[in-house]
Amino acid sequence: MRAPIFRIWSLSKLKPLAFAAASFALCAGAHAETITIGSVNNPDMIELQKLSPAFEKANPDIKLKFVFLEENVLRQRVTTDIATKSGQFDVMMIGTYEAPIWGQRGWLTPISNLPASYDLEDVIKTVRDSLSYKGTLYALPFDAESSMTYYRKDLFAAKGLTMPPNPTYQQVADFAAKLDDKKNGVYGICLRGKAGWGENMGYLGTLVNSFGGRYFDMQWRPEIDTPEWHNAITYYVNLMTKYGPPGATSNGFNENLTLMMNGKCAMWVDSTVAAGMLYDKKQSSVAEKLGYANAPHDVTTKGSHWLWSWALAIPVSSKQQDAAKKFITWATSKDYIKLAAADVGWALVPPGTRKSTYDQPDYQKAAPFASFVLNAVQTADPLDSTLKKVPYTGTFTVNIPEFQSIGTIVGQQISGALSGSTSVDQALKAGQAAALRQVVAAGYVKD
Repeated sequence: MRAPIFRIWSLSKLKPLAFAAASFALCAGAHAETITIGSVNNPDMIELQKLSPAFEKANPDIKLKFVFLEENVLRQRVTTDIATKSGQFDVMMIGTYEAPIWGQRGWLTPISNLPASYDLEDVIKTVRDSLSYKGTLYALPFDAESSMTYYRKDLFAAKGLTMPPNPTYQQVADFAAKLDDKKNGVYGICLRGKAGWGENMGYLGTLVNSFGGRYFDMQWRPEIDTPEWHNAITYYVNLMTKYGPPGATSNGFNENLTLMMNGKCAMWVDSTVAAGMLYDKKQSSVAEKLGYANAPHDVTTKGSHWLWSWALAIPVSSKQQDAAKKFITWATSKDYIKLAAADVGWALVPPGTRKSTYDQPDYQKAAPFASFVLNAVQTADPLDSTLKKVPYTGTFTVNIPEFQSIGTIVGQQISGALSGSTSVDQALKAGQAAALRQVVAAGYVKD
C-alpha cells in the first residue's frame, strides 16, 4: 500500500504543469491499448518491429505486441483465429489468397476512409486489386512480390554459359547439370521443398502453370493426376534430386535465401522480395556476383511468375479497431518506407507496393533490379495464369476456401516424392483423390 501513496505524494509536490504532464503519462500508460500483430518471421517484418517505437512515440496510447511465426504456422494460427472469432490478433499478416475470400465472408474489416496523405492511388493497382473483393479493399500491402531467377554470374562465366532473359526449364536443367559442384559446396539449383500451400506449392503452382497444367477443369474436376502435372513434378523431383541441396524438403524461402546469400546456390527461382537482401553487401557474400532473369517457362509463359503480397488486415473480432487501423496505415505508408530507408538503406525497403518507391532516384540507384521487379509485379495476372481455361483465379492459388487444405495435402505428397518416400505417380494420385473429395463435399462438382 505504501508505494502508491508515496507516488501520489511526490506528484503533488511538482509544479502544476509538470504535475499535469506526469499525471497524463501515468493515465496514458494505464489506459494504453495493446495491439497484437500476428506476423510472418521474415526480415522486413522484423525491421518493422525494430522501427515500431516511432509509432508508439507518436501514439502513446497504443502499444504493439508482435507475434512472429514460421510461415506455415502463421497461416494455421490466423485461419483458426479468424474462423472461430477468438480475437487473439488485432492485426493479421495475410496475403492475396485470404484477403478477398475472408473479406467476402465478412471476417475482415473493410479498409476505407484512409487519410489523403496515405495516397491509395500510389499503391500498385495489381496489388491493390488482389487484396480486394468486388472493389472493397480488405488489407493494406506491406510488401508485394512476383518471382524471378537469380544466378551467379561468376559461375556462369567460368563455364562459358549465358543466362537468357527468358530461360526455359530445359535450359535451367542444362545449366544446373554444368554448374553443380557439390564437392565445393555449391548446388546447381535451389528450390522450395518444404511442404505447404504457400511454401513448395507457391513455386510449384507456377511450374505446373508453365507446363500447361491446372488444378481444375471448367467443371471443377481436379486435374492433378494428368500428364501436365506428371511432367512438371517429375522434372522438379529429378532436378532437385540430382542438383539440389540435401534435405531440401526442409527448405522454404528463408532457408534458400540463406543458402543463396552464402554462395551455396548457382541458381535460385523464388520471390522478387529477396533481391534487396541478396544485393546487400553487408549480409550477402554474392552481392557483386548476381544476375537475374525472368522466372523460367516451359510450354507457356502464362502463370510462370506469381503475384503475392504480405498484407496487414484487421479481423472483425478485434476490439481495438481504430488503433489497429492507425498502425496498419502507418506501417504501409510512404513515411514508413522513408523511415526504413534511413535505417537500412533504400535497397532494403519493403518492395512491390508503391509506385513512388520505384520513382525514387535513391531507390533506383540502390536497387539495380527495381524496374525489373516492378514489371514482374505488374504483369503477373491472377485472371489469366493457365494455358487452358479455368473456373478460378490466382497465379498459384485457387480462390476457394478449400484450397488451403488441397494445396497443403498436394504439397505434402510432392514433398514425399522429393524425399523418396513415395513416387511422383503415387503423390499425384493421392493429391487428385484429396482434391476430388474436397470439391465434392463443398458441392462444386458431383462425384
